[in-house]
Amino acid sequence: MTIYLDYAATTPIDPRVAAVMSGCLTDPAAQANAASSTHGLGLAVHERIEAARGELASLIGAAPREIVFTSGATEANNLALLGAARAARRAAGRGHIVSSRSEHKSVLDACAQLARDGFAVTLVEPDSGGRVQPEAVRSALRADTLLVSLMLANNEIGVTNDIVAVAALCQPRGVLLHTDASQAVGKLPVDVDRLGVDFLAFTAHKFYGPKGIGALYVREAARPRIAPIQFGGGHERGLRSGTLPTHQIAGFGAAAALARRQGEGDAAHARDLAARLRRALESLPGVILNGDATHRVPGLINLSFEGVEGESLVTGLPEIAVSTGAACSSAAREPSYVLRALGRSTELAQSSLRISLGRFTAAYDVDQAASAIRREVTRLRLRRGPPPAGPADEIGRAPGQEIHNNGHPEGALLVRALSPLAQRYFLAAARVPRFAQVTPPAGVRHGRAGRRADGTCVFFELEISGESVRSARFSAYGCPHTLAVVSWVSEVLEGRRLDAGVPETPADWARKFEVPAEKLGRLLIVEDALRAALDR
Repeated sequence: MTIYLDYAATTPIDPRVAAVMSGCLTDPAAQANAASSTHGLGLAVHERIEAARGELASLIGAAPREIVFTSGATEANNLALLGAARAARRAAGRGHIVSSRSEHKSVLDACAQLARDGFAVTLVEPDSGGRVQPEAVRSALRADTLLVSLMLANNEIGVTNDIVAVAALCQPRGVLLHTDASQAVGKLPVDVDRLGVDFLAFTAHKFYGPKGIGALYVREAARPRIAPIQFGGGHERGLRSGTLPTHQIAGFGAAAALARRQGEGDAAHARDLAARLRRALESLPGVILNGDATHRVPGLINLSFEGVEGESLVTGLPEIAVSTGAACSSAAREPSYVLRALGRSTELAQSSLRISLGRFTAAYDVDQAASAIRREVTRLRLRRGPPPAGPADEIGRAPGQEIHNNGHPEGALLVRALSPLAQRYFLAAARVPRFAQVTPPAGVRHGRAGRRADGTCVFFELEISGESVRSARFSAYGCPHTLAVVSWVSEVLEGRRLDAGVPETPADWARKFEVPAEKLGRLLIVEDALRAALDR
């Protein structure tokens, strides 16, 4: 069974929350519309929703009337930014927005839309630990700044920002302050008065509640400075129209009640497990913690592994569910913008794993995950091989012993859904070059193409006997499809006559291994490296 270690993406719903939701869905008395105030059933549902609203308010130190239900944190963030901008435009025209380059996409994309609408937007840079320093915000503030949006906890690396200090800068200037707290609520103590924020977005599925329901805290004093961005029946005191989903809101409230009762214990549990995982991996060379080591949410760690391609790493870990910083299916292979903002190289940004632990994670799960990560990092570094002789962009260390695929769980499904043939060759034993770091002797040919910085680097070493290839060895850094094709090509080459040339074409390889069309360019790099060796 797959070990789930992706709590930052979404948490498993707590069975106690699910029981509350099931009761709402099956209880005949809970089927009415909360807006139907003309009969008792509607009023009863309204009371359930208000009870949940009260639980949410208690969790963050707000008044119930300050909680606006949304479909999730994405909508809540959009409502805060676009709603504040809409209200400002009505009152005094356009203005200035301050945010950071490491925000969630729901904030960054909203900022981009505001820029297209004529608002000035400044994105400040995080420091090397991923935190946005208050002084950077101070430097960005202008006379016409109307809103600062800064997340409380980062969703990729888990670091927290000093929102209290930023609020101290905003309040005297009359600048609204919004924070995306979706990764913090339920994991850290959150009090809106202590933070000094005007708007705070959070969502149920980040702390063991259902997906599809979130909320925006709107400080009562700031309510005149935000306008709705969708229209209908005037629900949620006119800020968010739409029929309220009773079962989801009830689940949201139940999750909030649980978080208030056992949040401190959950945090200690996640913090201990994260420390256990880091201890288990600390002897593995070339492992880099992304983000400040001190100011962070419990249980979320982001690690980069030198010399390992991120998609291949995740693909080789079918027994655990984690996230990678690599854009695995993108032809452009855009690295994590958060890690790039920290100053990480493209390669390190693409070699990252986000591992997040929570309420239902056990010590055994962490130990199994650490063992699997060590195994796969070692295997892929062996596949990558030592740097070939001559100019290279290789970095990191290569282990000195061979590893075979018998270390992998038998029959496990690979998360990138490789074809059976691609799985077989991706997991095949390494064929480590013998002369990669020295001038090859007579009868040995080398061919190399690509760059690790671009996501694909392939090196072939062919030992020639007469007019045939006696042995074919390789090192390769790249996605799982690339590694599978290189392994297959090396196997096919052995015993093949030199004048037969390259076995088939990259297009043939793509069909054989069911390679996505956007990865065809990577197979051309394999062909270039092979031709460089065959044509010498």
